[in-house]
Amino acid sequence: MTTRANTICLLEILKEYSDADHIMQMQEIIAKMKAVYSLEVDRRTVYSSVDLLKELGYDISDYKDNGVGYYLRERDFETSEIRLLMDAVYSYQAIPTSQTEKLIAKLQKLLNSHERKQYRSLKLVKTDKKTRNAEVFLNIEILDEAIQRKNKVKFTYLEYGPDKNLKPRREKKYTVNPYQLICMNEHYYLLCKMAYQTKISLYRIDLMQDVEITDYLLDDTLTEKELLTAENKTVYAWYGDVETVELRCRNFCIGDVIDKFGTGVAIQQDGDDHFIVTLRVAPWGVKYWALQYLSFVEVLSPAWLREEVIASVQNNPYTEVRR
Repeated sequence: MTTRANTICLLEILKEYSDADHIMQMQEIIAKMKAVYSLEVDRRTVYSSVDLLKELGYDISDYKDNGVGYYLRERDFETSEIRLLMDAVYSYQAIPTSQTEKLIAKLQKLLNSHERKQYRSLKLVKTDKKTRNAEVFLNIEILDEAIQRKNKVKFTYLEYGPDKNLKPRREKKYTVNPYQLICMNEHYYLLCKMAYQTKISLYRIDLMQDVEITDYLLDDTLTEKELLTAENKTVYAWYGDVETVELRCRNFCIGDVIDKFGTGVAIQQDGDDHFIVTLRVAPWGVKYWALQYLSFVEVLSPAWLREEVIASVQNNPYTEVRR
C-alpha cells in the first residue's frame, strides 16, 4: 500500500509543481512529499516510483536526461489547449455566470501551479450576456437521458420580457420528441419534433425550465442521415426543407461565406468582382444572413427567397423615416 501511495503522490507532485521551466531536484521532491502528503521518502523511493510511472506510460524527464532533476514532460492537455477551453467557456452565453466560474476552476486544476499564475488576472466580462437560467446543465443531463431512452420530454419554454426577466412563453408545457443536442450560434439547442408533428424544430436549452422525461415513447425516429442533414443544413437555428440556394457575392465576402457555410460549398467566379455560391441548406436562415451583407450579397434563387429579402428591404422602419 505504501509503494502505491508513494507513486500516486509523486505523480501528483510532478503534475502540480513541475514542467520544463520548473525542474524539481531530488531534495525538493522529498520536501514536497513530506509537506503536502506527510510522507517520509528517500532517494531510492523516488527512483523506484519514477521507474514505475515510466513503465505505466508517463513521460518523465529525469536527471540523466536533463542534468537537473525531474519533471512531467507530457500532460493530458497542453497549456494552449486549456486556454482555448477557458476562453470558450467564458464566451459561451448558454453557460450561467456561476457555472462558468466553477468550470474555469476545474479547467485550471489541469494546469500546474506555475501555469495557473498566468491566468489569475482573467476576469469574466459581459456577464449580462450570460443566461440567467441555472438549470442548463441539469437540462442537458435530462435531455441526453431521454434521447438514449427514446422517450418524449416536456418542458416550459422561456422568453425575455420588457423587464429583461425570463418568463414562460405559454402556460402549457411543450411536449416534443427529442433527437439530438447540437451547438450553434454560441447556444445549445435541442433538435426535436413537436408531438404528432412532422416538422423538425430547434429549442434553446438555456431557455428551457422544468424539463421532465415522460413515459411515452417517441412517435418516430430519425435516421443517422436525417440527423446529419438537420445538423449541417440548418442556418441560424432556422430549420426547414433543404433547397438549393444561389447567392451572388462580392469577392471580399469569400471568408464570411466559408466561415458560415463551410468549405464544401460550390463557388464559381462571376466576372472580376463577384462570385456565385451554391448552397444546399434550409433557406430561411440564409435570408437573415444575406440581409447582414445587403450591399454585397444578392440572393439569386430560389425566387421565393429572393422576394422575401426584397420585401424585408422595402418594409422596414427606416423606409418610414425617409418618407
